[in-house]
Formats: sequence, structure tokens, C-alpha cells
Amino acid sequence: MEVLKIATAGSVDDGKSTLIGRILYDTKSLTTDKLEAIEKTSKQRGYDYLDFSLATDGLVAEREQGITIDVAHIYFSTQKKSYIIADTPGHVEYTRNMVTGASTSQAAIILIDARRGVIEQTNRHFFINNLLRIKDVVVAINKMDLVSYSEEIYNKIKADFSELMRKRDYQDQKITFIPVSALKGDNVVNKSKNMPWYRGEALLEHLEQLDKKDIYNVGTPRFPVQYVIRPKTEDFHDFRGYAGKVYGGELSVGDDIMVLPSKTKSKIKDIFFYDQKYQTASRRSSVTITLENDINVSRGDMIVKSGDLPIIDKQFTATVCWMDAQQLTTGAKYVLQHGINKVLAKVDKINHKINPDYSGIEENVSGLKVNDIASVTFKLNKPIFYDPFKNHRTNGSFILIDTQNNNTVGAGFIQ
Repeated sequence: MEVLKIATAGSVDDGKSTLIGRILYDTKSLTTDKLEAIEKTSKQRGYDYLDFSLATDGLVAEREQGITIDVAHIYFSTQKKSYIIADTPGHVEYTRNMVTGASTSQAAIILIDARRGVIEQTNRHFFINNLLRIKDVVVAINKMDLVSYSEEIYNKIKADFSELMRKRDYQDQKITFIPVSALKGDNVVNKSKNMPWYRGEALLEHLEQLDKKDIYNVGTPRFPVQYVIRPKTEDFHDFRGYAGKVYGGELSVGDDIMVLPSKTKSKIKDIFFYDQKYQTASRRSSVTITLENDINVSRGDMIVKSGDLPIIDKQFTATVCWMDAQQLTTGAKYVLQHGINKVLAKVDKINHKINPDYSGIEENVSGLKVNDIASVTFKLNKPIFYDPFKNHRTNGSFILIDTQNNNTVGAGFIQ
């Protein structure tokens, strides 16, 4: 079954957790004990309705404060798809959490409170979705029940957000506006009778109909070798396979390939998934590949099509989201993990800091604080094989690791 990962973003009290809880409730994805706990807590608090936000806010501090702090992953399925929702906090101080949640998502939901409209945090949420090249974005205008389901207010917010869209640099995004009431269930899973003027789909209906070709940035195939398989048994004495995951495109039997960094050429002989043979390995499939030539291939090498090489270099510029309390400064050294490869990286230059509210850039920056986003140039101790992030989300991204404590301190997207 197809799996769709969705990032959510919304400011404090926009109703994001309630929306997710409503989806789980209306799709009958809540367990009996979870539903009983929600009913009991809602009664204790004197509510005459079910507080669906309790379905997702798992930390004690989240439940006590009524806010989302950590990134939670919520799983549910329908007859058409399996879903993973990354419930990320909307506060400015949790920008790094938003980036983390959205970095592996194929679609996004940005919530806007119908009473407040487009605010500064909306700019930030849209900027992050634009930065991470998320192709399908739903703008859910929530709490329509509190504005009497006003079409005029909906159209005003839609027009304001359309002005924000003019500032983006990623034009391939599809933006869909849906008026909802997460509390009442209007246009979440089922179409609302309270907004006859809205002729579009309900939120879940829209997600159900998303096609892979519309949400994935299909690029060129990249196959990082995770493991070299040599059974050394009597039946498979001469077997030599290369196990890994296909990113960005498809690989087929007979394809002319090149192994990096050696640049040795060969052809794909067989593609295995467990003990089954396949003619083609689709994107994001984990397979074992054999080659026609007995050449030297090791863990960390990359198999690519011969006429479709990535960039091989020891220097590049990337957009970095800084996640650590200790500042990133020029000259600092980190372990850069790109795919399964790790190299030593030195910060050559902080080019400028990027304000994620679309207010411009800041020059002459001496260091990056937690949640800062900036353009940074790195020098590496050995080459990596990469693609620009805009062309290949997987092969164009990396993380930075502190050499002293092994903490992940930053995420980068190669320009």
C-alpha cells in the first residue's frame, strides 16, 4: 500500500492537534482506550465536546500547556493509503523541529486560524515548505465555525496567502485552499453542509487522490550501496550482490551504470527483492543488484546511470538550519553525513542569514544560533557525490554532527 508522509504546521492554538485528532476519530483510527481517555479528560475539563488534541499531544508538558512541543509521528490507514503525519510545533523557537518534520514529507498542511488570518508565523511555515521543496501544500483555513462559515473571510485569507505565494522561489508547488472546522468536523474527512459555497474536496478526500507523480520530485536514480552480499555458501559461492535503496528514479536490468567514486562501468545483471527477481527497481524500493562484471564495489559507493552523473566535489554551498545551542562559526569543523558516507567538513564562510518570514537576508553574520537558517559554504576533506537539493531531495541533503559529542547539530540542503 502506498505510504504518504504529511508535515503539519500551524501557529499556537490554530487547532493543528485537534485537526489530526479529528482525522483519526472520523477514520475510526483511535483505539478504544484512547477514545475513552479523551472522553474522560474532556468531561473532567468541563467541555461539552471531545478535545481531539489529546489524541496527539503525548508529552505531559504538552497536555498541561495545550501546545505541541515535540515532533510526533501519527500513523493511520484508509482503504487507499497509509499515512504518516508529522505533527510539528508551530512556535518560532521550534523552527528546527518544523524542518525535521518536513524534511522527509511529500505533502504538507498549513493551518490558519480564520479569526486571525495570515500572520508572521504563516510566512515561516510556508517558507519552510518552500525551502524543502514540498510539492503539494494544503492551506487549511480552520475554525470556520467561529466566523459563521463566512465565504468573505475565506476569500480574504485566500487572497492574502496568494500574495505570500508571489515571494516563493519554488514554483512547482500546488497550493490547495480548504475551509475547515477541526472541532466540528467540517470538510476534514466529510464534506460540510455548512459551507455550500465551497465546491472543492474535503481534506482527506484531497489527500486520498494525490498521485505519486504529483508529489514526488522525480529525478535521476541514485543507489548508495549499503551492504555487499557475499553468502559464500555452496549454492551461492560466486554470488556478489549490492544491497541498498533506490532514490530519485528507477533502475532496470540492462542499464549501463557507473560506480562512484571509482568511475568503473558495468551493466545491471539482476535485481532481487528477497528471493524474487524483478526487471525494474522503482524509486524508494530496497533491493539487491548484481552486475555483469566482477568489479570492486564497497559500502558507501554509489551506483548511477552512466550518462547521469551527480556532482563530485570537495566544496559546496548549502542552506543550513542550525539546531544546536552552541553557535556555528566560520572555521568550525563538523562531521558531515551525506547518505551513508561521513566526511570531515570545515565551515569556510557564512554567506548570509536568511529570515524565514520573507523579510530578506542579513549580511556580515559571525555565527548561527539555534533555529537560524543561513547560506553556508563548506570545504570537505574528501569529495562526495551530490545533486542540488532542488533536483534531488535525498542526494542533496545532509546533516552535521558535532565531533565531540556526536550530536546532530544542523541540517543542510545543497544549493
